[in-house]
This record gives sequence, structure tokens and C-alpha cells, in this order.
Amino acid sequence: MEQIQASPDRPHGPPDLAMPTLAMLRTALGAGWRDFLAAPTFGLVAGAACVLAGWVMVAITAASGNTFWFVLAVFAFPMAAPFAAFGTYEVSRRLARGASTGFKDILKVLWAERGGQLPWLNGLMVVVLLFWFFLGHMIFALFLGLKPMTNIMSSGEVFLSPNGLAMLAMGTFVGGCFALLFYAVCVIGLPMLLDRDVDYVTAMIRSVGVVIHSPVPMLAWAALVAVALFLAMLPGFLGLLLVLPWLGHASWHLYDQLRQAGARA
Repeated sequence: MEQIQASPDRPHGPPDLAMPTLAMLRTALGAGWRDFLAAPTFGLVAGAACVLAGWVMVAITAASGNTFWFVLAVFAFPMAAPFAAFGTYEVSRRLARGASTGFKDILKVLWAERGGQLPWLNGLMVVVLLFWFFLGHMIFALFLGLKPMTNIMSSGEVFLSPNGLAMLAMGTFVGGCFALLFYAVCVIGLPMLLDRDVDYVTAMIRSVGVVIHSPVPMLAWAALVAVALFLAMLPGFLGLLLVLPWLGHASWHLYDQLRQAGARA
């Protein structure tokens, strides 16, 4: 089996990328599911970690009594999903090359990334997430700050008031903008960082460029990912065990199709 090293032999610079099509999305979903079935271990562990994180998030917000923060965390959860699925990119890359997909092999590659560009992108996204929590709290305070309600589980009817509906509308719009920013930066940028020797700023710019120049298929992919993750979180986050690794593998295959088609052009 081919041995894939973590880094120095990666091709330098960003690849030529073709523009995505709706047919590529269908192909990516099918290939992602096949990869998950072929090597499910890492994906299941990553999914289980996200399920556990969801449970901890619920426990902390319930124990503090400020379950309003749970709403913000749920909106933020899909934004972090690409980073949680990063290891599945490596699994798919190895499956395509006939290399080992052992759990230790994947962890070795991920550990090697600590000295690369990924931590910089992670750090930037953490700052953006924290800013989203700050803005979310400000929106809540703006519309409902004078309401005697801190627990949405016992005072949910406040959201049906005029101020509550206005708060939901504003929060959804702002949260959607943050989610779109995350998506545009990561959808191509993250797999590119694994595949190529490229700085994170270049990867971000190229990723955003693909989204801007092909809005229909890329926004369709964003909607599919968002809906799938939302539905996966409904049964106590347990759906993430399957959906997260499936979408992770599929995201790699979408990038790989764009790369291969760009190389042939």
C-alpha cells in the first residue's frame, strides 16, 4: 500500500479548479457514502465526539439556567462541522490511493497539521464564532432584554411576541450571514489545506471565489449540508454519527472533482 506522508511532498500552490455542477454534488454524495461504508471507524469516532459535545452543551446551558445560549450554540454547531470532519478528508484521500485508513494513521496526519496552516484557519474561525455569540447576545438584549425570561424551555411563548419574532428574524439573518461566511471559506479551503502546500489565506480566497462564481450549485450544497445537519441534531444529536462523516467524505469528493476537472481543462 502507498504510504502517504503528512506534508512535505504535497504539491505547492493552489490547484486549478473547475466550476462545480449539480451533477458533481450527486456524485460527491454517493462517493462519500461509499467511503463511509468502506472505512467507518474514524467517521464514527468523529461523529460520536460531536454527539458528546452536543450533550455537554445541553447540560451546561441547562445547569446554568441560561438556555438562551443553547439557541446560539445550535446555530453555531454546523459552522464547526467542517473542522470536525477534517479527518474524513484524509480517509477518503487514502482510500482513493489504496493507502492504510487505520485510526492511528489518520491521527498521525492530523497531529502533523499542528505546525501547518490549519491552526491559523481554526483560530480565525474561533474568533468569528465568539463574535457570533457576542452579537447573538446583543440581539437578544436588544429585543428581549427587559423580559423576565432566561429559560426558553419554560418561557418559550415569549418568542411569539412581536419583539420575540423580531429577535428571531434578526438573529436568523445574522446567524445565516455568519454561517455563509464559514461555508464560503471552508467548503474548498479546508480540503485544499490537506491536499496542497498552500497558505490559509490563499485557500480561503480560492474557496470564496468558487462560491461566488458558481452560486447555484454551491448554495445548493450549503442548503443540503445545513438541512442534513439540522435534522441530524434533532434526535438528541445522534444523527451526527452518520451524517457528519458522510458529509465529510462527500465534501472531500466535491473538492477532488473540482481539482481533477480543473487539471484536465
